[in-house]
Amino acid sequence: MNFTAIIETSTEIIGSVLFDPSILYVLVPAILIVEAPLTLVVFIGMLRWRRKYDRRSPVRSSPDVSCIITCYGEGDAIIKTILTLCEQTYRGHIEIIAVIDGAVQNDDTFKAALACEDLVARYSNRKLIVLPKWQRGGRVSTLNAGLYAASGSIVMNADGDTSFDNDMMVEIIREFDDPNVPAVGGALRVRNDKVSVVSRMQALEYMISIQGGKTGLGEWNLLNNISGAFGAFRRDFLCQIGGWDTHTAEDLDLTVRIKQYFGRNPQMRIPFAGRAIGHTDAPETVKQLMNQRLRWDGDLVFLYLRKHRNAFSTKLIGGKTLVFTFVYGVLQNVLFPVFIALFNLWLVITFPIEVWLAVIGLQYFFYLALGLLLFGAFWFGVSERMRQDAVYWLWLPVYPVYTLFLRFFAAFAILNELFRRGHEESNMSPWWVLKRGRRF
Repeated sequence: MNFTAIIETSTEIIGSVLFDPSILYVLVPAILIVEAPLTLVVFIGMLRWRRKYDRRSPVRSSPDVSCIITCYGEGDAIIKTILTLCEQTYRGHIEIIAVIDGAVQNDDTFKAALACEDLVARYSNRKLIVLPKWQRGGRVSTLNAGLYAASGSIVMNADGDTSFDNDMMVEIIREFDDPNVPAVGGALRVRNDKVSVVSRMQALEYMISIQGGKTGLGEWNLLNNISGAFGAFRRDFLCQIGGWDTHTAEDLDLTVRIKQYFGRNPQMRIPFAGRAIGHTDAPETVKQLMNQRLRWDGDLVFLYLRKHRNAFSTKLIGGKTLVFTFVYGVLQNVLFPVFIALFNLWLVITFPIEVWLAVIGLQYFFYLALGLLLFGAFWFGVSERMRQDAVYWLWLPVYPVYTLFLRFFAAFAILNELFRRGHEESNMSPWWVLKRGRRF
């Protein structure tokens, strides 16, 4: 392999672009044309959010909140989740509903939740309900069981291994002061970021794409997804639309269903509470990461192109949401990973290896520039832990390699869903639950 040839090829490509920009259509994937405007929208959104955050008004109400914790195999980890909900600085009443899915085989988790009853009793305005589901039914049935038992006007969902900052509830409830808000997304951080390079990269991804990116998108009412590990909803509205639905990716499914009211209610919005922080554990190995993203990326195909393909209507979701969902949800996350994989395969087959490596190098620097821009906006404008997050400036040069790898793997996950219906192999529900659901 001739590294001098790679450098010379890269220089020639850059020179050719300067004299003939049309070469971009051949040598640069279309995603680079789409991601630049999207990055600008997110960047300006984060700056706008920060300006409004500094001028925010005090919380005007303290409604009762029911927190549904979905538990399956967490064991003693559930204690930390319950404790962090008890220690919230929120003055209103918090009802903690720990739903144990498959309580027979998850006896240790069931007992750990029951052991928290005395702990919760020490806190005022806090109540614990331990709800065992003896037969495992999956995540959706667990959430709906909790919704049925909930009494608060605001319902929050959380995973059994998610912990929270003490001011999380105050930040979430603040958004519900607006009567046009049916749901609010909460921010997630990676708790085990120091375990491996893989978890480090995900920590950086969560900062840029979730806490920072969703904060920016929320400012334009373009929030793409309310995380299944941390989100809040008005209980009456959630019951009105039928709660959570079966199949996989219940979080994105619910978000898409909520957005189908936007066309009829233009004033409705889904904000993102960028300072309402939850902490979760991310995959620590490449294998674990690939298993997770196989489901995440495949679910996008299932929901956008199969289950909710009829939702692409201005009458249902409105014009702005329609354009954004098509560009961000379908083009960027479903079609472009396949295009990128085919584009790089074409380069490898058609040109010498030095040309392919030169183009990969140009893509690297492009994504590095985007990463620096977005992380900078996040660090200066959104981060509540600037000193702790400062170390990730040193990890940014590795980040484009990580994101490019995920793009290639996303293409595999998408094809797996298209040809093998991968969503039917989800571990989010038992096979007998998925089998009884409607086939899309």
